[in-house]
Amino acid sequence: MPDSGQNIEISALASLSEAISKIAQNDGDFTTAIGALSLHRRNTPTTPVHCIYQMGLGVVAQGAKQVMLAGKPTYYRAGESLLTTVDLPVVSHVTRASAEQPFLGLMLVLDPQTVAQLAAVIPPAPTVREAQVTPLSVEPLDHALADALLRLVTLLAEPALIAHVAPLIQQEIIVRLLTGPYSSQLRQMATAGSPGQQIAKVVGWLKQNFTRQFTIDELAASAYMSPSTFRHHFRHVTGVSPLQFQKKLRLQEARQQMMNKNLDASSAALFVGYESASQFSREYSREFGESPWRDIRRLRAEGESGMP
Repeated sequence: MPDSGQNIEISALASLSEAISKIAQNDGDFTTAIGALSLHRRNTPTTPVHCIYQMGLGVVAQGAKQVMLAGKPTYYRAGESLLTTVDLPVVSHVTRASAEQPFLGLMLVLDPQTVAQLAAVIPPAPTVREAQVTPLSVEPLDHALADALLRLVTLLAEPALIAHVAPLIQQEIIVRLLTGPYSSQLRQMATAGSPGQQIAKVVGWLKQNFTRQFTIDELAASAYMSPSTFRHHFRHVTGVSPLQFQKKLRLQEARQQMMNKNLDASSAALFVGYESASQFSREYSREFGESPWRDIRRLRAEGESGMP
């Protein structure tokens, strides 16, 4: 249930929790017939999980979470939402959950093109405050946004309507984000030619090409910035440098390859672009706290699944 001072009625949050729990009846992560929407349940607090957050809205209906970006923790709890404005390598874990009151949450991935199109035609609310670009931000979940999210979740019970109705509700949610407390954050990443949008494009390129070698000058030129300006904006938007971002992408992909395809450390290192297996092992140990072999053995023993 929501903590005191939060900006959502208890009944609205209870309805959202109930709708999620009807689908997420067991501990785990649940993809849905609405491709951008996933539901999540945890019956106990979890260990930290390295994962990539996409541009999207995370909502906690019950329990609490911590998301760590570049060593800085962000907390959000029942009745709060978290907006990610660019793809980010984070460490996430559930901090409050029990069998009696499990963690219940959802993640809705936002389509950048739709966000940009709507931002271009919808003026911001006059009361919306200006804010600096931050990659992660937390706000109370207001009743209108909670209602739209509830309608999206309950729509899963009407599969024949999903293709026609879900896009309309998703657009409504984006409109509410663009005219609510998140407006400045979202608009600064969606405005054509803005530094935030240019960095978002570079981040998208890095996600698709993380095995490739590059220079900062090349990335800066693609963003129409000087190298020093590019470094500043990239770290401000993502929390890390371009090389650190690439390294995190490589190490997380290598971890998935070892877990899911049984690659050994040397093969995984080559797969993600490392030329030196020893360098890969050193960086892997610094990132995940253990050698590749020990880490994968532990993950398999725990049966860990990474919740976004």
